[in-house]
Amino acid sequence: MAFRDVNARRHIGLQQLSSLASTGRTFLGPMKSHKFIVDEITNQSTLICSAVRLIESLDLTSAAGQLLNETIQAQNKEFKTGMSTLLFLVGAWSNAAMECLQQNVPVPAIVSVMSEGLNSCCERVQCLQIPINDVKKELCSSRVRPKASESKTGQVGRDGLTNPWDLLCFQRDISATEDVIPINSSSHQGDDCNFNKVLVSSLAGFDSVASVVKAVGDRSSSALSGSGDTASSCITRKLTHSRHFSTLGKSSFSSQQGNFQGYLSAPSADLCGCCGFGHLATALSHGNQTSMKLLQSIAAYQQERAECSGSSQINVAEIVTCCVLGLPEGYSCVSPGFVTLVSPEQATVIKHFADKPLRILLMDGDLTEQYRHLGFNRPRNVRTILEHPNPQGGNAGDVWLSRMSDILMSFEVNLVLVKGTVCKNLMERCISSRILVIGCVARDVLCAFEAATGAQAVTYLRQLNASCVGNGAWAELWEASDGRAVDLGELVPARVSAGGLALLTAVLTTALPCRAQLLEDQFWTLLCRLHHALKDGKVFPGGGAVELLCLSHIQALAEQPGRPGSSKAVRELPSPWLAEYKSVVLQALASGWKQYLSVVLCNTAKASSELEAGALVDHHLQKAAACGSPSAYILEEFRRGGVFGGGCDPFPNQVTDSKVCDNVAAKTEAWRRALDLVLLVLQTDAEIITGSRRNQILNSPVSSEFMFL
Repeated sequence: MAFRDVNARRHIGLQQLSSLASTGRTFLGPMKSHKFIVDEITNQSTLICSAVRLIESLDLTSAAGQLLNETIQAQNKEFKTGMSTLLFLVGAWSNAAMECLQQNVPVPAIVSVMSEGLNSCCERVQCLQIPINDVKKELCSSRVRPKASESKTGQVGRDGLTNPWDLLCFQRDISATEDVIPINSSSHQGDDCNFNKVLVSSLAGFDSVASVVKAVGDRSSSALSGSGDTASSCITRKLTHSRHFSTLGKSSFSSQQGNFQGYLSAPSADLCGCCGFGHLATALSHGNQTSMKLLQSIAAYQQERAECSGSSQINVAEIVTCCVLGLPEGYSCVSPGFVTLVSPEQATVIKHFADKPLRILLMDGDLTEQYRHLGFNRPRNVRTILEHPNPQGGNAGDVWLSRMSDILMSFEVNLVLVKGTVCKNLMERCISSRILVIGCVARDVLCAFEAATGAQAVTYLRQLNASCVGNGAWAELWEASDGRAVDLGELVPARVSAGGLALLTAVLTTALPCRAQLLEDQFWTLLCRLHHALKDGKVFPGGGAVELLCLSHIQALAEQPGRPGSSKAVRELPSPWLAEYKSVVLQALASGWKQYLSVVLCNTAKASSELEAGALVDHHLQKAAACGSPSAYILEEFRRGGVFGGGCDPFPNQVTDSKVCDNVAAKTEAWRRALDLVLLVLQTDAEIITGSRRNQILNSPVSSEFMFL
């Protein structure tokens, strides 16, 4: 049995795409709304805030829905950003294609003109690309302006560092950084101190200024080279009399300054923070302050390492995450080494180690009796009754457990990291023998420990020899920023590290278990944005700037006579088709861009309705057309603080020029994937249904729309 689009103007596949995409409208833009996905059978609910989690949570039974899921998963796997844009444009362009069908536009004309229109847009927006080296200049031009009532007193430079909100933000940065790497009292303090020195010494390259903090505690020191005591005294007065600093805040700031005084005595820092990836991370964060500060800490450490290797990339393989439940989100930090959750019994073993150097073993597979490596072929026509017969009549499983325990003890292994799962009985035996076994460890973590300890990963314990065991590792319980170990009952966070280990763990804390996945997704999204921005070497201005140029360009093409492009597909179309349908199809394509901009403006509270948002978009289109060069107008508006008034403002009481940037490859690929999916579904004329749904469809009210094959 098959369903056929008997009425071509009512395409069921496009309607399904439009309906599914409409559920993710509130995910567009930086001010995302959360959703609850409730299972009617189990009554369990899931909190989501991304297109990926939305599609994963839905029961997609239609062919169009499954194609949409595959498209979003492909975008997520490659970029981890741009999925919300993809989902929205799928719905907007599905409606555009259905609108063309209702006007009797042939399907080949829709496919060819829309494809050429998008290709033309991708070529047109290349002029908006900002090289990474120029991002600092673009973002430093007017980063933070103090209010008019405050700008007359003690203003230093263009960055407005004397603004109380700036110094409050800096205090938060210092507090967050102090939480990042607690200086342990163990014998491994030296490595952590080195990490801390690297971290703090690079803070001047972000949103913090080292010498300004020193000026707060020491009035005799000059905060700015060339400014003398005047700048220092102005900053001190601003801090002392600011209403934003209470007595508690001052004491907290003083204690933080004492911890960092040894690191913050370097020469004058760059007030604009133009060193490093600080501004770029801020522009790509889209207002996510928590993930941004974690990423800045990671970038500071990796940038210091990259200077030795000559690389300027963020190494995603050296970063892992660990979600710790039960602590406030303010405890989130970056910790050197590998932080993971262990059972209380494993935590007891870790306490026993107490700063002892450990011999480490790495397992590239499961640590179970039944595990066989990928590609293992069993003998044909042979039925296995018992793999390990025991003449003494004992249990074969006990024999395997004894052999594995003996192997570990014979090589004096203290720590085992396993890529896959671990046999529960073997885990208990190892705990009783004071051997720490940690399962479900990522492959990148194993590679990092291989490089740091000299260990060699093995697939089976029987392959173990002396050269496979590494040395120099240690384990300890993870400590929160206030110096206390965290014991949350069922699972305890622990830290495993080694000398020279390049691995970093972003510890994400939350008191709400439902937010753990959200925080992890947000962190990885921002991390991958920065990674791809550095990989591309350029970024797009955000806040709707690129989409506005696409809309202006498509409308200009629709008003011009002739063909939208010169590809073979367009040249083969009959001339009357292009003359009659080109403008209709391009206007439908442009409506998708306008809907995108309108929803973004509504979601960011820059317009109270889509009607008002559409009027604002039309106003900017008219100004861009009057300027003569839409791209020049858009770039100028972006330099002034954003085409539509800038990005989201995390500090509403502060007058900011918050500029947002987007990835080049991720954005354009999301556009292409969205249109490819719409055109693929548009060109399908039938859906063949097999299986148990046949009788269900025959008894449904829409059975007349189906026919038997």
